[in-house]
Amino acid sequence: MDYVALQVAVQDYTENTFSAVDFATMTQLAEQKIYNSVQLPIMRKTAMLPLTISSNVLNAPADFLNAFSLAVVDGTGAYTYLVNKDFNFIYEAYPTPTVTGVPKYYAIQGPQTASEVLTAFILGPTPAAANNASLTYSYYPESIVTASTTWVGDNFDSVLFNAIMVEAIRFMKGEQDMVAMYADQYKQSLTLFKNLVDGKLRQDVYRSGQLRTQVI
Repeated sequence: MDYVALQVAVQDYTENTFSAVDFATMTQLAEQKIYNSVQLPIMRKTAMLPLTISSNVLNAPADFLNAFSLAVVDGTGAYTYLVNKDFNFIYEAYPTPTVTGVPKYYAIQGPQTASEVLTAFILGPTPAAANNASLTYSYYPESIVTASTTWVGDNFDSVLFNAIMVEAIRFMKGEQDMVAMYADQYKQSLTLFKNLVDGKLRQDVYRSGQLRTQVI
């Protein structure tokens, strides 16, 4: 279901017309709720980031949400994966930033120096060579509002539709029983969606065997 069809469906079901701005807001709120309830493969991205000699700070990409892994890639292409720690651990283990080596640990330090809305990592020990860091991380895919079509809209439109319906009934100041009904429909579709994304997409028949229903 593309964005236009989605808007028509929601307005038909609610028997209400929403402005373009209001419907876009409801849709983006619904998407954010879905993307924070499951871990879709399309939400995963890898970026090569340059390490700076004698600097223990590494800036994350602008669309960074959370890290899956961080590795140092040396000149031969070999990967050395870092262990995620609290920033206090790194400051205690490596109190002197001038002590350099191949980084072993990383932590979320906080905002970048140049921007308070962007994230930075702190590394321990401080890099001794100008290698690259391979960061695999989660990000928000482009909204269906601007992309017109998305993976969720094309492959599991029921969860997106029901999530928007929750936002729509809230926007319309609906009765509590109607709010509860729409919320229940969303929970049901989200359960099926999680079964696909966090279940079936994380296994195969060769290693896990076929799904079986117990015979009673």
